[in-house]
Amino acid sequence: MRRPFSVLLMLALVLVANGTAAIVAVPAGDWEIPRRQMVAAIREDVIATRAYIGRKTLRDEVLAAMERVPRHAFVPQEVMAAAYENRPLPIGHGQTISQPYIVALMTDLLEIQPGDAVLEVGTGSGYQAAILADIGASVRTIEIIPELFREAQARFKQLGYVRVQSRQGDGYYGWPEAAPFDGIIVTAAADHVPPPLVRQLKNGGRMVIPVGHRFGVQFLLLITKSLEGNVQTRQILPVRFVPLTGEH
Repeated sequence: MRRPFSVLLMLALVLVANGTAAIVAVPAGDWEIPRRQMVAAIREDVIATRAYIGRKTLRDEVLAAMERVPRHAFVPQEVMAAAYENRPLPIGHGQTISQPYIVALMTDLLEIQPGDAVLEVGTGSGYQAAILADIGASVRTIEIIPELFREAQARFKQLGYVRVQSRQGDGYYGWPEAAPFDGIIVTAAADHVPPPLVRQLKNGGRMVIPVGHRFGVQFLLLITKSLEGNVQTRQILPVRFVPLTGEH
């Protein structure tokens, strides 16, 4: 059964009234079928939102990465059985791992190629960075919450994501010494597009960022910079992200 359109766009922290999640237990290590089902659900959501996103499918390499990267390794033990459901999950500290459809869509919108330099603002559990690295990007990722930064850094090392470099700090200001970037992806909602990130985007580059108020409407934006340095913005679709935090 296809989910209601308003539901598949939600990225807010998922909570159930009694504090528990309705999930089906999955045997340890038996992830192949749930992973394929997750990719199938992503394909359905792409079709359901094609009028917004302007495409009927996502690139093969993006969907292949979604099927390869072990999402269950990027979520807490208590929600691991739900790792391949097409919905966001809590990862602690008031943060979430995004809905797989949104991760795939944002990745696809960047149109990155192997070897491209990508900046991620908001590491979270590290899942989005792992997807980018799996495609072949050289990823730098910034997380403002120290505990999440340390957990993600250890996870990258344990899982062998050598293409990912991480640091703890306020991602609003980017990573100036590593700029410019072919792509920039922001995984928390800002109330405006951060000027430092626009400056750090390479001519010909693309940035994907949710913009809007914490308790109001947010939209996923695609920002492109021409080879001459001109910036254009395209509104993709309504979303709900946790807010971008920091002193700015």
